[in-house]
Amino acid sequence: MDKVLRFLGFRYATAGLVALALVALYGLASLSRPGGTAGAAKAVSAPVTSTVAVCPAGESGRLSLLSASRARSAGRLDVVETQDGTAVVSSQSPGVFWMKDGLKSDQKSYTVRASGALAPGLEAERTTHWPRGADRGLAGTRCGRPGTDLWFVGPGPVAAERIELYLTNVDAQPASVDVTALSGEGPLDTTDGRGVPVEPYTTKVVRIGAPGDGLGDVVASARDLSLRVHATTGRVAAAVRVRIDEGKGIEWLPQAQQPATSLVVPGVPGGSGRRQLLVAVPGEEDARIRVRVVTSKGSFAPQGQDVLDAPAETVTALDLDGALSGKAAAVRLESDKPIVAGFAAERGADVAYGAAVAPLGADGGVVAENRFDASLILTAPGAAATVRVTPVGPSGPGGAQEVKVPAGGTAEAKLTAPKGAEDGFGVLLAPSSGSGPVYAARVLATGKGDDALITVLPVEPAWTTMRMPPAADSQRALIP
Repeated sequence: MDKVLRFLGFRYATAGLVALALVALYGLASLSRPGGTAGAAKAVSAPVTSTVAVCPAGESGRLSLLSASRARSAGRLDVVETQDGTAVVSSQSPGVFWMKDGLKSDQKSYTVRASGALAPGLEAERTTHWPRGADRGLAGTRCGRPGTDLWFVGPGPVAAERIELYLTNVDAQPASVDVTALSGEGPLDTTDGRGVPVEPYTTKVVRIGAPGDGLGDVVASARDLSLRVHATTGRVAAAVRVRIDEGKGIEWLPQAQQPATSLVVPGVPGGSGRRQLLVAVPGEEDARIRVRVVTSKGSFAPQGQDVLDAPAETVTALDLDGALSGKAAAVRLESDKPIVAGFAAERGADVAYGAAVAPLGADGGVVAENRFDASLILTAPGAAATVRVTPVGPSGPGGAQEVKVPAGGTAEAKLTAPKGAEDGFGVLLAPSSGSGPVYAARVLATGKGDDALITVLPVEPAWTTMRMPPAADSQRALIP
């Protein structure tokens, strides 16, 4: 009996010592942490020190780069072929503008990597100009950052002869992607498009409407589509190329802002041709959407279209021709349910597409490519704004212009190349202190009448800082 009691006493004594040791350990960790006292953890902003962008395969054309940074600290920029790593260009010069024509990328994508001083605000763009032939058109796309949840809105197979989704994996581990779609008739329920594999450093081309990865025949009757690219493993960059028909226009769909209840779709071009707003409701409840167009004449509701009732899990198209009367505009949407939005525009022999984006922040925006007849469409849906626009060529920046955007209005500004950069240049956009939120899009156009070609690029805020998630004390840090 005495042995049993001694054994139990030893066990309890050991447990007590362990508990005392843990208390001491946690107490020491608490006392030695920065700040010394407990407090609510907050998210913080940190400067961008590295970035990756993917310029999609699919067609030959021009690749343009512009770094917004003017810092003189160390940095590096490299452009390589994604699959084999073949170098295209390298630079260590901040504020660089660079372009190269004739890149043959029918099956090749290009990866842009930057670090240090060249990473903040770096933008890259692919543009293509085919004045004749089956792919006649002017097309451009922002080289996108890899992600896990990407949205697009545009035409379906009824309205476009060919729709191709390019999925690129720039990482060393495989990715798996689910591709789903909504149409004007509702969700396209199919197991096709689930678990699409994308091997490291490769591009997977998904023909929308084809069996298997392309969602199959269920897409064939869709006039309008909203595509969601969701990576369940790894991450991918995604781009969607559209050809309306032989000689009838080509374009890349811009990536749309994540579903939200308040959106602004900038850059609806002026002139002749059809203009349509496209709104997708990804949720299971109908959305009631307040619609306002913002032109140089002010902000107003389209006649008889001030409220749009959009069914759940569908894409709804709204004609804007009557409201715009040929004027450039943005569309402001306020919804009681999260939505995704964009527009489709026709001009001459070509098409252009736009999407909702966030307003320019304090660090402004960057456009990497401008040629032909280049212009900006700037919209200030609330308070007035002034935007400083600086062209940048291979030899450096040119003379800046200030564009005033009236409160609740839209302004257009023609872009002029700096000396020696008539073949192509970038621009930096910087809202002045005290300006209201301003939204921007760049328009490239060439030709007239039935031979007119056009492309639109929504301008996203310059990516110079990133939000870091809050960090708080946790016992998990001390538990193996």
